[in-house]
Formats: sequence, C-alpha cells, structure tokens
Amino acid sequence: MDPLTWIDEELRRLESADLLRSLPPGLRAARAVVEIAGQSVINFASNDYLGLAADERLANAAAETFREQGVGRGASPLVCGRSSIHEQLEQRLAEFLGTEAALLFPTSFAANAGIIPALADDGDAIYGDAKNHASIIDGCRLSRAERHIYPHVDMQALASLLAQGKKYRRRLIVTDTLFSMDGDLAPLPQLAKLAAEHKAMLMVDEAHAVGVFGKTGRGVVEHFSTECPELATQVHIRVGSFGKALGSAGGFVCGSTALVRWLANRARTYVFSTAHPAGISAAALVALDLVDREPERRRGLIERAANLRSRLREQGWHTGRSVSQIIPIVIGSANRTMQIAQGLRDRGIWAPGIRPPSVPDGESLLRLGFTAAHTEDMVERLLAALGDLH
Repeated sequence: MDPLTWIDEELRRLESADLLRSLPPGLRAARAVVEIAGQSVINFASNDYLGLAADERLANAAAETFREQGVGRGASPLVCGRSSIHEQLEQRLAEFLGTEAALLFPTSFAANAGIIPALADDGDAIYGDAKNHASIIDGCRLSRAERHIYPHVDMQALASLLAQGKKYRRRLIVTDTLFSMDGDLAPLPQLAKLAAEHKAMLMVDEAHAVGVFGKTGRGVVEHFSTECPELATQVHIRVGSFGKALGSAGGFVCGSTALVRWLANRARTYVFSTAHPAGISAAALVALDLVDREPERRRGLIERAANLRSRLREQGWHTGRSVSQIIPIVIGSANRTMQIAQGLRDRGIWAPGIRPPSVPDGESLLRLGFTAAHTEDMVERLLAALGDLH
C-alpha cells in the first residue's frame, strides 16, 4: 500500500470545499500588465507597490554584481557567505531606518521564523495580533514561550492579557504594522505605550509598509511618529522585506547593535541558511536609493487607493477596514470568491481570490494590490469588470 494515498483524499476534500489551489502560470516579469496564455491581463495580484520589480536599474545592478561575484554564496553568512555587498546593504538599512544595526535574512518569512524563537523561550510569553502574517504565527509556534493571541487591533484585550502575565521572565509583543489581507494599520502608539508600561519587547513587521508609508517612505513607524515622536525608540525590533515595494528579494531586521549580535548567534534561520545572492542585495541598495530620489512613486498612492475604495463601495462592494494600497473585496464564500476572480480573469483582470487558511472561514476575499504602475485606465477597466460581476 502506498503510504501517500492519504494525499489524494485530502486533495479531493480541499477541492470539494473550493479550497484547492493550483500553481499559477509562470510569468516573464512582474509588471502591471502581464501575459497569461497569450492574453494581456492587468495585474492587481502583485505587492510591487512602487513598480520597481522590473526596473532596469535594479536589474542592471544585480547583473553587474552577479558577473563580479557569481550567483551562489556557498555557505551561511557566519562561515563565508556574507559579501561586501551584504555588509553595505546592512549599513544602508540601519541608516535608512535610523537604527544602530541591521541583519539580512534569505526571506522575510525566515526573518520572523528565526527572530521570534531567539527572543522568547521557555518561561517567556508572546502576545500577537490575531491577524498577524503566517510567518509571525509560525515563529511564535517555533518558540517555546507561552502564546497569547488578542483580537485584531484590540488594545483593551491586549492590556488585559499583559496585566495578567507578570509571572514571565521576558515578554514580547509582535505585530504586523500593515496587515497583508485587511490593509489596515496596527495602532503603534498604543502598542508602544503598553509595551513600555509592562516592560515588554515590541517587534513590528513593516513588510508591506516600507517604501510606501511615512513622509519619507520609512514605514508605519514613521507614519505615526508625527503624533508620537518617541515611537522610533520605543519599537525595539523592526522586520521588513525587499520583496514588495523595494522590488528585490529577501528580508531584514533592524535594531540595536546588541540585538543584531544576538540574532546573528541565535536566529537559526540566519545561522543555518546559505546567504542569499549578493546580486539581490545590489538591487535592494538601488531600491532604497530610489525611495529617496523618486518620492513621486509613493506620493499619491494612498490617496489614489482611497479613491478606488470609495468607488468600489459605491458599487456595493465591502472593502473592510483598509486604509492602504492593499484593498480587500470581502465576499465571504470561497466558491463565490473564486467565481468572481475567474470572471475578472475572463475580462482581462488578475485579482486573486484569497481563501482559508490565508483568511478565516467565511472571510474569503479578492485582494487588490494597488501600485504606482497602475494607470487610471486600468482602474476604470477594473471597476467596469467588477460592475458586470456584482
């Protein structure tokens, strides 16, 4: 008997519940318009918020470094995998976010999965938002600390949990700053206040916010710093991604020199992973410079997204709590969600249907990633297609 027969049964179960995923077609490049099976399709599926993923300047920087240094690094960063380009990027990141130091990870998922267990262990406690990203959830599970989940952005519930938890050695509060499916923001000033009151570490994931939010594109921490000037010093650990607005790949953490030294010794996903290619870091360096040199990429993006949300609501769609470039259209039923997603695809629009376990049961949705590369004509085509399908 084949010991893997259970997989066929589970796949049938997923298919019957409209939860079975299939691999999407391979694309030549991540752009606002892509070609799928010979059809030009407007791409609202991407996290390429600044339109940098296919930028020639990033590609040229990567190609030049690949030619100079090769592709693979051959070992983990602590052995011989860390290149001079990695070092430059870490220094630039620390400068960019105003911290003492930074550390690169192969992916932002690896960052969260490695950092959290390095900060909290047996005898400690972790407090996380119910809608944190899967990488944060898995990082919490990998830790041997007690886990406490508070309802989404419910600061009263978090305060109550913290008040009951004085027995722990160390405590860590961890949250996304911009939630990847809902498109709303964590209340960072309140979180920082609670962390200070209860002597807890505060870790935030800016993956979807860096490059977009804040006066200079430094993220939600910068966004809230106008009302809470001390916020940057109250957030102890800042995680981010190069694979979204910054158009490259990989993850990072920024914080104190002591934090980075500790993580370089104890974050297993750093210690035991081959360093990612130096060419990728070269592209990320260019992207950070472009955030400063081309502010027009982010200026107006949030305002244009707000206008799109308003028009979607006029059509009768439910867009949840979004205040960002991430716009959910909440349908509820997984079956209906996928029907609408297919209807959009038939009309030349790619807007992915998101189903459990990516979202809770009964909260299936279309996730629109609005980017600087989307034109007004593309928006009008999206609205016309959705109008046909309502």
